[in-house]
Amino acid sequence: MASNPGVAATIFETLSSESINIHMISTSAIRVSCVVNKADIEKATNKLHQAFELDKG
Repeated sequence: MASNPGVAATIFETLSSESINIHMISTSAIRVSCVVNKADIEKATNKLHQAFELDKG
């Protein structure tokens, strides 16, 4: 993540724009982990894939 500034901001902005609450955040040099409600997991995953263009394959 050090070579890709803005990753955390993109995650937080994406989840916020979908009204998905983050209950806990853990970060390291290469990873950001977020705890969200179980009911929001699929939506959060899909929206983050779209935000980082991981849905284009």
